[in-house]
Amino acid sequence: MIVIMGASGTTGGALLRSLAASGVPSRALTRDPDRLRARLGAPAGDLVEVLPADASDTDSLRAAFRGARQLFLAMANGPAQVELEKRVVDTAAGSGIEHIVKISDPVAAADSPVTLSRGHHAVEEHLRASGLTHTLLRPYAFMQNLLLLAPAVAARRIILGAMRDAPCNWIDCRDIGDVAAAALTRADLAGGTYVLTGNEAVGYGGLAATLTRMLGRPVRYVDLAPHELRENLVHHAHMPPWLAAHVVEIQQLAVSHPESPTDTVARIVGRDPRTLDAFLHEHLSRFS
Repeated sequence: MIVIMGASGTTGGALLRSLAASGVPSRALTRDPDRLRARLGAPAGDLVEVLPADASDTDSLRAAFRGARQLFLAMANGPAQVELEKRVVDTAAGSGIEHIVKISDPVAAADSPVTLSRGHHAVEEHLRASGLTHTLLRPYAFMQNLLLLAPAVAARRIILGAMRDAPCNWIDCRDIGDVAAAALTRADLAGGTYVLTGNEAVGYGGLAATLTRMLGRPVRYVDLAPHELRENLVHHAHMPPWLAAHVVEIQQLAVSHPESPTDTVARIVGRDPRTLDAFLHEHLSRFS
């Protein structure tokens, strides 16, 4: 049995659907089982066992891991993430789990300039110490997060950022889900580390130009100083300060370490990753 933590998230949901499409049963963990069941619907829901569980509740984790051999670990970013993911790893190691596929970070390292990336590195080190077989997926920026820019584009025709003209790797969470499904069902991928991107790196200026073309109306990219973006995210987007700081950190990293795409998705799933143009077309009404 494959257990999915983070099943209510965008990537976890994509993984559930990818496994179901291949006829692979799974066990989805969530704090709100009824809501997840309603979201899954048929036919995906027919192959998914939904159980209540909370990463802060070790007893619920032990019950959820019973009889399972593989675990997909994805948790929302946050100040408690490292502590909670380490607890999950420890509980899994004592509950018969043999293989963990973890969503990590492309710049996970002890000396990373990105705070959350240092946290991912700490969890990776904990996984290595556990002795469990583990596979690390390191995706770049989620296309789905671009939808957070949609209200400002629709209302004011602007995109705010602090990336200058730096290119940015984007990846559709559905491609991450497909890669995760392969990592959980193919023995040849177990134990590897995979950096995941789409097929092109596009900065905010390029994103504004693409939306201008698609919408038939001008969209501008306004480049702010890092502290100006952080203040805007806190006071206008109502982000918690730690999350606003994270957004600024990753945008500044794109400036200092220019990004370029990999061919990992195509090599693993046997097709090209979804394109940024296709994603924007799919959700264009949100930006209108």
